[in-house]
Amino acid sequence: MKNNCLINRFGLLGIVSLLSFTAMVVFAPLAYPGYDWRSQAVSDLGAMNAPSLALSNQLSALHGPCGIVCVMMVCIAIQGRLNKTLRAGIYACVAMNWLTGVGYTMFPLSESGFANTFQDWMHGAVTVAVVLLSVLSLVLIMVGGYRKRQFVSLAIWATVSLAGMLTGAIGVGAAPQEYFGILERVSLFAATGFNAVLGIYLFTGRIDCPGIPTV
Repeated sequence: MKNNCLINRFGLLGIVSLLSFTAMVVFAPLAYPGYDWRSQAVSDLGAMNAPSLALSNQLSALHGPCGIVCVMMVCIAIQGRLNKTLRAGIYACVAMNWLTGVGYTMFPLSESGFANTFQDWMHGAVTVAVVLLSVLSLVLIMVGGYRKRQFVSLAIWATVSLAGMLTGAIGVGAAPQEYFGILERVSLFAATGFNAVLGIYLFTGRIDCPGIPTV
C-alpha cells in the first residue's frame, strides 16, 4: 500500500519521538555530575533538583508531543479496520501516551531517587499505571494481530516489546541495585520503540486511512 494519505505522513513523528527520547537518555547525564546510568533511573535526570533538568527538558521536548500526535493519527487511520481486539490495543496505547505526557509533567520526582513526598508517591503511581496500560496494549495487539494474517508482523513487534518490558520490570525488582538503570532503560525503550513501530506502519501505508482525501 502507498502512503497517499496526509495522515500517513504523521507516522514519521513516532520516529522523531524515539530520537528525542534517545537524545535525552544519552546526553542529559552530561549535565549531571556523578550520575551513574547503570544504577540510576532515567526520571532522576528530570527531577526538580537535578542539575540536568533544563537539558533533559530541552532534549525530550519532542518526545511526548510527537508520540501523542503519532498514535492519535493511527487511531484515525484504523477506523473501521483491523479487528476489535487490535483497535482496543491501539486505543490503550493512546491512553498510555496521554498518561505518560500528563502524569509525569504534573508529578516529576521532587529530587533524584525517592524522597517519600506526596509528589514522589504520585510519580510512582503514574509509573505503575503506565506499565499496566502498556502491558494491556501489547497483549491486546498480540491477540488481535496473530488472529489476522495481515498483521502478524505487528503482533511479533508487540511480542518483542512486551518481552523487553517484562524483562526490564522483573529485572528491576530482582537484580542488584547497581543494574537498576540498565534494566529500566530496556523497559522504557521497549515501550517507546513500539510507538515508533506504529508510526512506521502508518507512514508506509500498512494501516490505511479510509475516507480521507489523498494529497
